[in-house]
Amino acid sequence: MKKLLITIVALGLFISTSAFTATMTVEEVNTQMAQLKGKEVTVTGKVVKVNNGIMKRNFVHIQDGTGGKGTNNLIVTSRQTANVGDNVTATGTVVLGTDFGMGYMYPLLVEKSTIKINK
Repeated sequence: MKKLLITIVALGLFISTSAFTATMTVEEVNTQMAQLKGKEVTVTGKVVKVNNGIMKRNFVHIQDGTGGKGTNNLIVTSRQTANVGDNVTATGTVVLGTDFGMGYMYPLLVEKSTIKINK
């Protein structure tokens, strides 16, 4: 009985931790992008730029005060949008080396994101 209880508790901990995605900083996603390729990430920050309706998606630029030049901005794509100044939490998949042609090359995107506007 004790062994069964330990197994159930351990299984419950495994399920709950695998379903949980920790929030990362903008800098962390930028500096760890190679390791994060293809993985889901969650980032919270302030929207600093929005380009809506490009190739059936919206490009939302998020900053959270971390990082320096080259690591302080994260672009997420989504069917949802937000306004400049909104504080948002975005969750999506890390994609590297996206080339849309015509000079639009993105070394890092967080694609197919869900965007939650925080109040």
